[in-house]
Parts: sequence; structure tokens; C-alpha cells
Amino acid sequence: MRSNRPYLLRAFYEWIVDSDCTPYVAVDAYYLGVEVPQQFVTDGQIVLNIAPRAVSKFEMNDEHLRLSTKFGGIPIDIYVPLGAIIGIYAHENGQGMVFE
Repeated sequence: MRSNRPYLLRAFYEWIVDSDCTPYVAVDAYYLGVEVPQQFVTDGQIVLNIAPRAVSKFEMNDEHLRLSTKFGGIPIDIYVPLGAIIGIYAHENGQGMVFE
């Protein structure tokens, strides 16, 4: 069977946004292929706000999450293979899912 991770990520993302909450993803910053600003990595992880109002060029498919955002006012492109995503949750209440 195919991995259920892409389907679960998309479903949780839509549920969080539809609930007027802010979707955050926790990412293993050292996972092969991850492209994030390393100066914002703590204990090997980075948390990204992926709310539609916070990002542009958002793309989440079966393989990766890709977006553009700003860190410290500086525009940056982010690339995250889906296997690097540790969890997705609503910033406001912590509801979401953690992956093994």
C-alpha cells in the first residue's frame, strides 16, 4: 500500500484551516533533502507556520511540501520531503497529529 502520510497531512491541513486556526508543522531539519533556514533550527527541528496568509507558492503533494515565506523579514524558499514532517497541529490549541 501507499503511504498514508500525504493524505493525513492534507486532511489535517484542511481541517485546521477550515477551523480558522493556524497550521504549524514540526520538521526534522536534518532529514535528507530538507531546505530550511538553519539559524532557526533548535534541537534538530524547525516549526513552520504554513497558514495561507503566512506563505506563498504553497504546494503539498505526495512527495514534498514547498513554499515561500519570510524569516526575520527575509524571503526564503522552503522545501520539505514529507518524510521529514514530524507532526502537524493547530497553533491555537495544539490539536493535530504526530507521526512516528
